[in-house]
Amino acid sequence: MKSILILGASGFIGNSIYRELSPFFDTYGTYNSAKGYDQNKHFYSFNFEKDGLGNILNEVKPKLIISALRGDFNAQLETHEFLIHFVRNKNCRVLFFSSANVFDAFQHYPSYEYDKTLSESIYGRFKIKIENQLMRLPVGKFVIARLPMVFGLNAPRTLKIDRAIQTNQPIEVFPNTIININNDNRLAQQIHYIINKKKTGIYHLGSSDLISHYDFIKMLVKKRHKKPGVYKQVFTSNSMRYLATLPKKNKLPSHLLPSYIEILDDLTCIDNKKHY
Repeated sequence: MKSILILGASGFIGNSIYRELSPFFDTYGTYNSAKGYDQNKHFYSFNFEKDGLGNILNEVKPKLIISALRGDFNAQLETHEFLIHFVRNKNCRVLFFSSANVFDAFQHYPSYEYDKTLSESIYGRFKIKIENQLMRLPVGKFVIARLPMVFGLNAPRTLKIDRAIQTNQPIEVFPNTIININNDNRLAQQIHYIINKKKTGIYHLGSSDLISHYDFIKMLVKKRHKKPGVYKQVFTSNSMRYLATLPKKNKLPSHLLPSYIEILDDLTCIDNKKHY
């Protein structure tokens, strides 16, 4: 059975990927400060600001390494430099979660897989640095999965909205920003497909259609809480701005390309909450 190591498997996205893959693969993960993993033999304690990856990699011998790390950018860059060197010289490959922010300097249209990256944000430039390093690997050694905003029933950004509704606090929204979205369960299914089919290259993993950030949050609040909500509108430009990643070359099957309405339904379905 193929062995998979997920860096950051105790986080929101990493843990969703772990739960999706573990019944089908010999799946391992790392955790840092999260509790409840110290007795799990498939999880390794790993603080990438202090620890090296060598011992974990030698023990797990993964055929695929999934990077879902979060935290200090400089420490992440060092970790990924080591990781890329390891992958180059071993019989394994790496899947890296990047972001739509690698295109945040472009405002007037959505971005596709092989468009030039350009970012005005520190976060976007950080992701571009790692992407550029990965793309120096031989073909077949890497997958770059660029993500839009990822929601989920228990996602940090969803729970933040829930708390704002409960305390009658304003929710920050961006009326001029056009986005696509995803949720953790559908993202995990997309990653499972990419692994099963041994896909490589760059993938844009979001909804197949676009919506303004303000409109989506309003719909989410109305369906999830049956309330109108209070909003703080933030205008980052005088015109409509796109922060959306759509697939053109590397499209997944249609059943793995949800609409934002389907994702919205996932976030407001009572039955789904029983599975978390």
